[in-house]
Amino acid sequence: MRKTRCIFMYKQEDDKREHCLRILDQLAQLCNPKELFLGLLEQIEQTSGEQVCQTVMLLLQPLQTVLLKLQNKKAYSVGLSLAMIMNQLTPLPVPYTKQQIQEDKLGLCQCCNAVVDFAKPFVNEVVKNMEKSSEYNDMELKEELIKFCMQSLKYPLLAAQLEHLEGIEEHPFRRFATEITDILWNVGELIPLVFVHHKGKSPHWENQEFADIERKNSADSLACLSYLMFVQHFGVEFFPVVFSPSYLLLCNMTHIEVLLKRTEESVLSKGLDLFESCLLRMEDNSLLHHYLELRGFINVPQDLVKIMTLCPMEHMRKKSLNILQLFIDKFDIEGKYTLFRCLLKTSNHAGVEGYIIKNIKDQIHLALMKEYDNIWFTGHHLISLLDLVLSLPEGAETDLLQNSDRIMASLNLLRYLVIKDCESDNQTGVWTTLGKIEQNFLKPLRVGLNMSKAHYEAEIKNKKENRKEAHSSNTVCSVTVSGEKMPAMTTGMQLQVLHSALFTFDLIESVLARVEELIEVKTKAVMDENS
Repeated sequence: MRKTRCIFMYKQEDDKREHCLRILDQLAQLCNPKELFLGLLEQIEQTSGEQVCQTVMLLLQPLQTVLLKLQNKKAYSVGLSLAMIMNQLTPLPVPYTKQQIQEDKLGLCQCCNAVVDFAKPFVNEVVKNMEKSSEYNDMELKEELIKFCMQSLKYPLLAAQLEHLEGIEEHPFRRFATEITDILWNVGELIPLVFVHHKGKSPHWENQEFADIERKNSADSLACLSYLMFVQHFGVEFFPVVFSPSYLLLCNMTHIEVLLKRTEESVLSKGLDLFESCLLRMEDNSLLHHYLELRGFINVPQDLVKIMTLCPMEHMRKKSLNILQLFIDKFDIEGKYTLFRCLLKTSNHAGVEGYIIKNIKDQIHLALMKEYDNIWFTGHHLISLLDLVLSLPEGAETDLLQNSDRIMASLNLLRYLVIKDCESDNQTGVWTTLGKIEQNFLKPLRVGLNMSKAHYEAEIKNKKENRKEAHSSNTVCSVTVSGEKMPAMTTGMQLQVLHSALFTFDLIESVLARVEELIEVKTKAVMDENS
């Protein structure tokens, strides 16, 4: 259709452009609907780059007119049109910052809302048919509209910034999200989709690769829908208020897991916000330990740990840590105990392990204060947990520098236990298992410290001697970390790193000496009482 290209030749305010648009409208009114439908779709399919949104918006009105005139295969044609339009839009970058949304350089914000307006007559048709008969059987058009909504949830809404932005009176993506949730509500599918748990109907594919793609697309869309409802409160007025907070968390755990596995900030932040929103609805200590038997309740905290340790964005790492603590706080005592064991075994990160050990110390403190009945952080259950905490992964040969956070937290916990729990009471059971602790933790740690300090002191001595020989501190060495070459280090910088390591060892040694001293004093006092 040359007419489309002609329209783009003229500026917005040009009279000739207006004449072309009128001719296009007349064509839609007078031409064979089927032939014109195929011609319009071909124009949309052939457009690319910066002209996609302009072309789509230009052809939406005549395309809608043609579709409304079609008698046969209307549902199929509407579905094909919406799918073609969304497929053409999908490669375009989604404006994310306030400035990008205001500029709307490619016209995506405007175009998305125009597409929703284009779909409204067909939504109204479905609604009218549903109102006429409770046994509405013509499901084809309804299913095509649901597919459009699912595609819209995945793109652009999953990648879009949906928070209120100061200075933008009508946020285009918030308007679009409202329209999509309204369509789903009007066709009676909003609430069923929120609770679908990926077990809803999906097309049967002979090709397994197609089936996997369909499942992933559906998972992304449903996760975005949950975010819209539970975080941004789109459609929340339609949501029944009969569900418990723990049930809502259960329903959303699959969606949270989907979002937290992504690396894009726009998607990852939605996963964190959805998780936080679900947790904030709950009372502390109210989440039953049985939930940890479900896969998602184990996978999601492990995903949080990955974000805390690997995500390059500091604000995301901090938020993940806060949410992990929130998650811990919501579990009952046995749940906390089980979660701590799981994270100690799976995190593989000394900083995270140190954080969990600090949490264990806090729970032991509450147990000793007799705030409530607590069999999980005293006695034989605690001894089993201490076996995990008070140990060195490779004995005396453990890398003490890499594991310093965990070791310091373990020593502080042991020091607390020795001070707070008298040997005569032995509520925690630490005095019963002291011999094992000394054998598996304290003695190897002392040996490891001596070896590490000797090694680093020798390295410092060598560096100083080499520097004297070179008569310069500008000698450089290269360091490789995880296969990547780091910036060159001068001898002075290397010495600074080595001294920092020695300081860490001295810190560990001072706490270790204090723990050994406390054990000796308390043990001697008991022996004196018995003699």
